[in-house]
Amino acid sequence: MNSAKTPLEHFVAAVDAEKLGVYGVRIRVGDHVASHRWRSDDRENLYSVSKGVCALATGMAIDEGLISLDLRVPEAFPELQLGDGVDQVTLRHLLTMSSGIDFLWFGHEAVPWPDLAAEMLSRSTGGRRFQYSDVSTYVAMRMLATVVGDVRDWLLPRLFDPLEIDNPQWHRCPLGYIIGGTGLELRTDELARIGEVLLDRGNYRGRSLVSPEWVDSMHSSWVETGRPTPMERYGIATWAGPGDAWRLEGRYGQFVVVNGDAVVTITGHEESLEDRLSELAVEVTG
Repeated sequence: MNSAKTPLEHFVAAVDAEKLGVYGVRIRVGDHVASHRWRSDDRENLYSVSKGVCALATGMAIDEGLISLDLRVPEAFPELQLGDGVDQVTLRHLLTMSSGIDFLWFGHEAVPWPDLAAEMLSRSTGGRRFQYSDVSTYVAMRMLATVVGDVRDWLLPRLFDPLEIDNPQWHRCPLGYIIGGTGLELRTDELARIGEVLLDRGNYRGRSLVSPEWVDSMHSSWVETGRPTPMERYGIATWAGPGDAWRLEGRYGQFVVVNGDAVVTITGHEESLEDRLSELAVEVTG
């Protein structure tokens, strides 16, 4: 018996009854998989779910001994003029949104500065406080690029090819670097394979892509955000909840929700009830 079938039926019924804007869903429970589509499986902007792929890239580079979470900004960018206190900001702070640099920028906005990373890092930091922004992940990926080159291309043989994700596109800044915090375009089924890597602690169908300890660390050391539920705790590109679950979450209802031995992958365009989608993912797999 397919143990993913009943959760899928409940999820689909709720989406239809509540008129939620979902494109597709794929549910894996244990070794069983079931999926449903409301429209064609086209590649969509994953928005902030892209941050989760940046986290996997970082973990792979750490596994290869190329970089450390303790790498400080001036070690990666010795040529830049830094704001007060920014010399103590690390890769970890950028990935966990805790650099304390008061600079908001998101991927749908223009880049009016010659260098987005240089602009952010020229601002001062107020200490280790949470501020969510795409630019934080962008700068983290610029740091990674100093040791691996183009991050998207570096990931091809390490992540995308093993998952049979052919030639994925990632939005780029005017200087040619991936935005990182947003802009990766994948189909629901392609994103679901990344969800399986998270569920299986770095393993995909018998092949280890990243260490299990790294995947565990992505959702074990939480930063208190000061935001209301379900945004009160943030890890390395992950959010805590609902309940004991943890998730990647992107604008308009892009989700990878890991709940026990289940993972639910959702793509769609839901402008007002995104939180209901992650709640449903946990409800049907609880």
